[in-house]
Amino acid sequence: MSIHPAALVEPGAQLGPGCVIHAHAVVLRHVILADGVIVHPFAVLGGDPQYLKFDPATPSSVRVGPGTVIREHATINRSIHAGQATVVGARCFLMANSHVGHDSVVEDDVVLANNVMLAGHVHVGRNTFLGGGAGFHQFCRIGEGVIVSGLARIAQDIPPFAMAAERNEIIGLNLVGLKRPGVSRAAIAEIKDAFRTVYFTPGNIRAVASAALAGDTFRTAEARQFLTFFTAGKRGFARARRAPALGKDETD
Repeated sequence: MSIHPAALVEPGAQLGPGCVIHAHAVVLRHVILADGVIVHPFAVLGGDPQYLKFDPATPSSVRVGPGTVIREHATINRSIHAGQATVVGARCFLMANSHVGHDSVVEDDVVLANNVMLAGHVHVGRNTFLGGGAGFHQFCRIGEGVIVSGLARIAQDIPPFAMAAERNEIIGLNLVGLKRPGVSRAAIAEIKDAFRTVYFTPGNIRAVASAALAGDTFRTAEARQFLTFFTAGKRGFARARRAPALGKDETD
């Protein structure tokens, strides 16, 4: 473990082996860092939530998983609830000036590019990339394997394996992100069919997804994960503005 000169680590903060806290970084007493977390200058971890009714005496925390890198001026605020935590997972990369609001959960292997803004209670699935300057409304869910373009404004849920841009627009599937970890062609084909079913079948999107789950058309775990996403949430769902190119050639 290495704590550089002029860094502030308050008594009560818990730092795992191999953590590096650079000069002028601030790690407050509410923070738990797993092994090998690197915190760059002027980042602030464990600050009070930006919530007007918050009582600073509330015993809440921030937890950061192993191998995560937190760059300059990034901020992670602690939970508003006693005994609960704002969570950033393992091997994440929070670039400069990114912000993780209170009670958010960022799962493993997520990248927040420069100036990404997560409001409170946002949930980001693993292996997701959020582009620079993108903003996310409170209680939004961002599924696994998603890519969100820079400067996007997201106030609705983004399903797994999707690409999103602009204001709540789904622009297709993250096919590269599906192929990279070796998702099978059969699963990718089913995800494409599930995407078309959900977004281009008339009717209530939750009802359409639930009906698709109840049938025997979609059998792969990935396609069922995509459909199951639409059975929960508080914000409603981002919609596809137009039919994206999801042809067979894209799986070859």
